[in-house]
Amino acid sequence: MTDIKAVVRVKHPDIVLTETVTHDRSSKVRSVSEAGTDPTSGRFFYHIESSDFLQFEDGLRSDRTIDQFERVIETRDEEAIYSFEYTDEAKILSPVISAASGVILDMENDGSAWILTVWMPDRSGLVHLWDYAQQNDIDIDLLRVNEYASLGNTDAGLTDSQREALLVAFETGYFEEPRNATLSEVAADLDISQPAASGLLRRGIKRLVVSSLLDGSEQPD
Repeated sequence: MTDIKAVVRVKHPDIVLTETVTHDRSSKVRSVSEAGTDPTSGRFFYHIESSDFLQFEDGLRSDRTIDQFERVIETRDEEAIYSFEYTDEAKILSPVISAASGVILDMENDGSAWILTVWMPDRSGLVHLWDYAQQNDIDIDLLRVNEYASLGNTDAGLTDSQREALLVAFETGYFEEPRNATLSEVAADLDISQPAASGLLRRGIKRLVVSSLLDGSEQPD
């Protein structure tokens, strides 16, 4: 199975909470992954950062995608967990992704657009998401996709961490000439330090060279 992790950018005024984050420009919205992607629950949970929750809630009251909301808990100053119930006008991507056996791992706002990180069992799931976007006039762009079985089915002997580092570096253009991504950017995508990313890439490349270019009688230095 060639499971994938894809990062997509979507934009439409009727995607849930778009009006609210446009009203409160200080707000940052992230899904609570443990509870925010179940399309049958009726309630969706988000972690909210805002310098003015009164303004944020004013935006919610005029947001045509939000039926009901509740500030569940304030985690610290300018941060809280909210639950939402959506209206019929809301364009919701999580049921489309769930129908393709996928899961939204993360969702955050980028101005009036949204960045989604999704896992799917194979690339065909992305077709369903693209079809839904086209049918609903949603702007959608694929920012990155990692196919975890593309190297996993080789005999290279890569660790999972080495495989992911190589895939991320490849997808972001680190191996292009000239490079489209720096080592620090690859490290940031992997959420590790720059020296750690460098070590994973070096060891992963060495494994690939040993596996692909050397015969059984040759040993690497």
